[in-house]
Formats: sequence, structure tokens, C-alpha cells
Amino acid sequence: MQDLREKLTLRGVKSLTDLELLAILLEDKALAEELIKECGSLVNIANMPSSRLRMVAGLGAKRAERLQVALEMGHRVVSASNHIEEQISSSEDVIRIMRPLLKDLKHEECWAIYLTNSNRIIERSRISQGGIQATVVDHRLIVKRALELLSTRIIIVHNHPSGSATPSGADFDITKRIKEATSLFDIQLLDHIIISKTDSFSFKSNDNL
Repeated sequence: MQDLREKLTLRGVKSLTDLELLAILLEDKALAEELIKECGSLVNIANMPSSRLRMVAGLGAKRAERLQVALEMGHRVVSASNHIEEQISSSEDVIRIMRPLLKDLKHEECWAIYLTNSNRIIERSRISQGGIQATVVDHRLIVKRALELLSTRIIIVHNHPSGSATPSGADFDITKRIKEATSLFDIQLLDHIIISKTDSFSFKSNDNL
């Protein structure tokens, strides 16, 4: 461990490999090696449920919590920095921004992108997360946050871990409910985009809005 800390001091944190970062965070190089061996990558570790993560390589509850906190901090930093002053001009822009966050998840997450009149991003917000096949979306919370941000336009994005981006009946239903709720406050639902690992579906591009 001493050699890793010297490398960190002399060459900076960006010089460290994924394994070395884990080793310093967990204060155990052998444990970090076992974790990478069992999970394969930091992405897989980040997407692993906490209950299972605690069991991997004998990580334990405290180290698992520390690891998840560190990964979530990194996730939020990336999420915040990626959309600063970014302007949306097409569904492809949304897919480019959101695919890195959603494509490898093993569960569904739904996000709202809040925009100005000129389609500049005010905020990206995860509004729900659920299981492998579905997540519950509350359209009232989406509208509430839009009003707080003075956002006049919204794009909804969620993933399909199954691999197919084809919308389900529930996807059509929630799109209709969100559109009806936002229209009451003169907020425009610009699109609802579904992202899978290799595919995507835009409600607007397919004339479903």
C-alpha cells in the first residue's frame, strides 16, 4: 500500500489504475484485486446491489458502503459536469448525454431533463428507479420540480435493461399522464426517450407525442 500512496503523491490520482484506486479506497490491495476479479470492472461494481456487494470477496458492510458512496459521488460529478450550458437540439443529443449513465444498468431508472425556452439544460434529475422490468414514475413530482426550476420544457428518459428499447403499454400510459399534467401548467413535454444497451426509441420521432 505504501507504494500506491507514493504514486498518488508523486504522480497524482489520475495516474492510478482502477485497481489501484480501489486498493487505496479499501485500504487493502488483495481485496481490491479479488473484487475486480469477481466483478470485472468499476461499472459492474457500481451497478451491483448493496446486499450482494457486501458478500463479494468478503467486502463487508462498512467497506461496501464506503465504496458505494465514492462511486455515487463520481457519478454525480459526471452528471453535473456533462450538461453545464448544454443545449438540446435533437433526440440524438439526449441519447448522447444519457446513454453513458443508463446503458449498463441492471435496473430501470427514469430521469427528467428540465429545459429553458431555448432548450438549454437547467437540470437533469433521476426521478425514480426500480426493478428489472419497471419503475414507478410520479408525474406530480416531475411537474413540481419543473415549477421550482421555472422550466418550461421537459424531456423524460428511461432505460430498458432487457435490451429492447420498444415501449411497453405502461410507457405509453405514463407518457400520456406526464403530457396531460405538464400541459396544465404550460410546460411542454418535448420527448420521452427509451435507451437500451444498443438501441433507443423516441416517442416524438415516432409520432407518439
